Amino acid sequence: MRPPLFLVDDDNLPEGDLVRLDGAEGRHAATVRRFRIGEAIAVGDGHGSVREGVVAEVGRESLVARCGPVRFEPVPAVRLVVIQALAKGDRGELAVETMTELGVDEIVPWAASRSIVQWHGARGERARERWAATARSAAKQSRRAWVPQIGAIASTVAVAERLTCAPGSMVLHEPADKALTGLPLPDAGDLLVVVGPEGGVSDDELDAFEAAGAQPARLGAPVLRTSTAGAAACAALSVLLRRW
Repeated sequence: MRPPLFLVDDDNLPEGDLVRLDGAEGRHAATVRRFRIGEAIAVGDGHGSVREGVVAEVGRESLVARCGPVRFEPVPAVRLVVIQALAKGDRGELAVETMTELGVDEIVPWAASRSIVQWHGARGERARERWAATARSAAKQSRRAWVPQIGAIASTVAVAERLTCAPGSMVLHEPADKALTGLPLPDAGDLLVVVGPEGGVSDDELDAFEAAGAQPARLGAPVLRTSTAGAAACAALSVLLRRW
């Protein structure tokens, strides 16, 4: 079993044997998790680098770990990118949490025409920051070397532009003729999956995305919520891409 993972704020992990955790991470490790000297721990930078070791010192709100060499996990050949429509309540954060645990590499919040919630100004930036914090927390929980990127809020036009440039793309759409498992997948680069809001993708949005090269795809027979559809797609694609 892999040891609990904590993230440092620096872009690169320190090169010495001792790695210090302070601030929020140190406080969580020392006072919430109550680590003891000799316990196994992992420290990562959220950008693919992880060092494993044991706790050497514990302070009131900090911790020092004696770590081995850096283990770097490369970016997958095919990156899973989910274009997630904004959802009401905490369903957006639930989607981010679950997709992170299942291996998504990037999540782009999308202001779909049928999204009840809209992000504007400072409120929108706070909402995006909550998504980023959720992704970070879920990456730690699942011991992921990479914390998924959370993009800026995207319009339908911006989504279509990105679809045009992607090696592979699909739109989850209940009435689609083809199943997700029957679509061709790229060998490298970004694979974009568009997940609509509770009301579904509108006809105009679907037309724009198809014109940009995205293929409509259906999952199984059950109709999934927007907070679970992306996670289901990530799980299925992880098997098809042999990431699992």
